[in-house]
Amino acid sequence: GRYSDLPNEFPGLEHFHTMRINQPSGWFYTSAAIRELCDIWDQYGSGVLNMHGATGDIVFLGTRTEELEPCFQALARKGFDIGGSGSAMRSPSCCVGPARCEWSCYDTLEACYDITQEYQFELHRPSFPYKFKFKFSGCPNDCVASVARADCSVIGVWKDDIRIDQSAVKAYAGGELKPRGGGSPYAKLDIQADVVELCPTGCMSFDGSTLKIDNRNCNHCMHCINLMPQALRPGTETGATLLIGLHAPILEGAQMSWVIVPFMEMEPPYDNLKEIAGNIMEWWAEERKNRERVGQLILRLGMRNFLKALGLPPVPQSIKIPRANPFFFWKDADFEAEAAGKKYYTTK
Repeated sequence: GRYSDLPNEFPGLEHFHTMRINQPSGWFYTSAAIRELCDIWDQYGSGVLNMHGATGDIVFLGTRTEELEPCFQALARKGFDIGGSGSAMRSPSCCVGPARCEWSCYDTLEACYDITQEYQFELHRPSFPYKFKFKFSGCPNDCVASVARADCSVIGVWKDDIRIDQSAVKAYAGGELKPRGGGSPYAKLDIQADVVELCPTGCMSFDGSTLKIDNRNCNHCMHCINLMPQALRPGTETGATLLIGLHAPILEGAQMSWVIVPFMEMEPPYDNLKEIAGNIMEWWAEERKNRERVGQLILRLGMRNFLKALGLPPVPQSIKIPRANPFFFWKDADFEAEAAGKKYYTTK
């Protein structure tokens, strides 16, 4: 809701409400659906809309209080729903996934739709300490910026080895590789300088003809795959990495999400993801302060307390730098006891 403090002087701005409309997975529309949205907003609001806001929603800008319910009913008749706002589950969003991207490691469109339906109550009736956002990316390129813009990021990843076509590697190195649709060859690629030496973990080597990857030390950054898409592909044992904790408060500054589950399977009905998400929300509701996001709560109480409450084991992927305090110890027995029977995580 938006209201003017000077309604008599600016009667046209006495009310200026904004409506969020939940977008379809991957932002796929027919032209007819977009025309319906525009017609509805021309009738009940200003006609100005945003496709899409930072949240992923369609944003209708500017209407009066008495027009809100008729606008909602008109949208519902066309199959559209209101998105999340306030201290609620915000509208989940995702990348185009397998619909248009060859790198997608799971069906982001289906996962986003399923989670949206699962949390309808939390979307429409704010009951959280503060906002909570899911974002689904099909691969580590993270095209919806989930790690920087979502409380819970679900990023596609593979668990086995990167697939290598050595003949295509040689073609890249020799400037002989042509586009898949035909045409002139690509420019010669300096694999040693542009691929191997820029690998963040140094897990690659190239002897002029054969490219080798130490997959145990690969952190799935996608740099090599992006540079040589016809020679390298993700593995076939695919799933997702789960991250938690993004927030950007003024005092502490922006904080990216932490890895809490390095690999989980991502198949309908996504019970493993829903179980962890439910446990996170319960812990958050019990321990939080008002208007405190999950990431801020983890910073305040510590990752150790968070993992212990969820029954998740600490994993190396959670650590960004070596610890500086030699007097801090994990209690393995505590985690093993509480995580017994859990099947939604792996440290491999």
